[in-house]
Amino acid sequence: MKNKLITRRRLLRTSFSGSLLFLAGCAKSATTTMPGMNHGNMNHGNMGQRSSAATPMAMTAHPGRALNPAFTPDVDIALSAIQTDIVLLPGKATQVWKYDGQVIKGEASIITQLPNSSIGPIIRLKKGQKVRVRFTNKLPDKNAHSVVHWHGLHLPEDMDGHPRIAIAPDSTYTYEFEVKDRAGTYWFHPHPHGETARQVFRGLAGLLIVSDAEEQALGLPSGEFDVPLVIQDRTFNADNQLQYLGTGAGMMGSMMAQMMGFLGDKILVNGRINAELAVATRAYRLRLLNGSNSRIYKLAWSDGTPLIVIGTDGGLLDKAAQRNYVTLSPGERVELFADFSKRNVGDSLKLVSMVFEGAENVPVPAAYQSQSSGMMPMAMNEALPMGHAFDVMTVKVARDDAQRGSYTLPSAFSPVPRLKIGDAINAARPRTFEIDHVMMNWRINGKQWEGDIAAPEEQVKLNTTEVWEFVNKLNLKEMMDPMGMAHPIHIHGVQFQVIERKLAVPELQSGYDTVRAGFMDEGLKDTFLLMPSERVKVLLHFSDFTGKFVYHCHNLEHEDQGLMRNYQVQ
Repeated sequence: MKNKLITRRRLLRTSFSGSLLFLAGCAKSATTTMPGMNHGNMNHGNMGQRSSAATPMAMTAHPGRALNPAFTPDVDIALSAIQTDIVLLPGKATQVWKYDGQVIKGEASIITQLPNSSIGPIIRLKKGQKVRVRFTNKLPDKNAHSVVHWHGLHLPEDMDGHPRIAIAPDSTYTYEFEVKDRAGTYWFHPHPHGETARQVFRGLAGLLIVSDAEEQALGLPSGEFDVPLVIQDRTFNADNQLQYLGTGAGMMGSMMAQMMGFLGDKILVNGRINAELAVATRAYRLRLLNGSNSRIYKLAWSDGTPLIVIGTDGGLLDKAAQRNYVTLSPGERVELFADFSKRNVGDSLKLVSMVFEGAENVPVPAAYQSQSSGMMPMAMNEALPMGHAFDVMTVKVARDDAQRGSYTLPSAFSPVPRLKIGDAINAARPRTFEIDHVMMNWRINGKQWEGDIAAPEEQVKLNTTEVWEFVNKLNLKEMMDPMGMAHPIHIHGVQFQVIERKLAVPELQSGYDTVRAGFMDEGLKDTFLLMPSERVKVLLHFSDFTGKFVYHCHNLEHEDQGLMRNYQVQ
């Protein structure tokens, strides 16, 4: 099993190593730079020539946005991106970037700081509130432009966190918006093109929890029994400092991590290593976010207890759903109901990630080998490969509770506001987005990131419903990624429904079967996992706001390399 799981990255590293040797030889007789690896943002460095498929716009720093005196907020928050030191490992403190927040107007409980954590803060808002957030970039790196994306929220284009509004250090951008979304678990993170992965890796991420009257009437576990859990993977060097993109492994290690996506060897929950959650003998609501750059998790309880899922990206389900495991890709959220009332004080169990295949470790099946590049794998060491099993965190029953056994989960929750496929203006001819990999460039419909450009086929009409189909193509003739790898797809500005999944290549079914039962497609989504050779249809409605919004792969290294496009609502 282990050899099979690491075949994919071994193959790519071998191919990439050969490419570097070939290019190094060429460099002795020519000045041609390596094609591909397109970042599309001249401010943050382009590793080689741009792909002919895209003409990226140079993204300069946005001058910022002052507050609008005509906007009267219910909540006013100061939010800063800062550098600080946190003790995460024994010995020297770790230098991180993180968000720091203070309430200017509103209840103090709107913001919760996680103690001694690289994550935070948690912002709690209510549907219908008018919110002002004064974001100031206080990062010490003067080249670190940044912008806040409110992941999952339905907002005007100038409030959504488009890369074009990234501000330079010592600048402020004021966000002002009304919360229109259902109660649910959302989050916020940087979105400057070419820099998103590095900034999130260094610690810039926080949770945003929305409540509404419908949710509150259900009486779900609340207060200290409503627990957010942000799951991430990181690597540290011997000095306890964060180590990104294969630092210490030379150029090949760094560039391979960019091509494939960063995988760390330590798992953090809420910014803590070897995380433990002390619980009482009662019911809990657990809000899980995959905040990793590229790692996919197959989450389960270590003792085989089924997961009781009550919510996804866009809020609560119609009713609870039971799963043996949940597949959670970067950017996705899931809410669990967990009742510890039948356990004894002193008991413990673990939240684990189980073994899976097919997401990136895809060997070329025999039927396709004659069409492929024919590159052969070689052995390389990896600390924690994609798809291996590991512990995520430990839950310890620490105390008895007077409410033990008294809570009953409601049989139904808030109805999910579903769209009807019959209302789609293109139900018979879905708008198609094909993801492929050519000359070391990730692409959507043959194009990469082009700054402020939306192509004619990326124009949609306000107040219409559409079917979009995403296709994860094979790349058999390419030296890299011949069978495709999994891509978590995030669409800004909307919550949508996943209405169909199909696997185009039956030979990949065995790997697909190790993750597909964990897809949570029952509720509203803003991010979904697209497996190799898979075709996924989603149903979307465009309302309220015109303008440009991005859609992209939420493997953050892929996003930074140009696997991102605009769509424009007119």
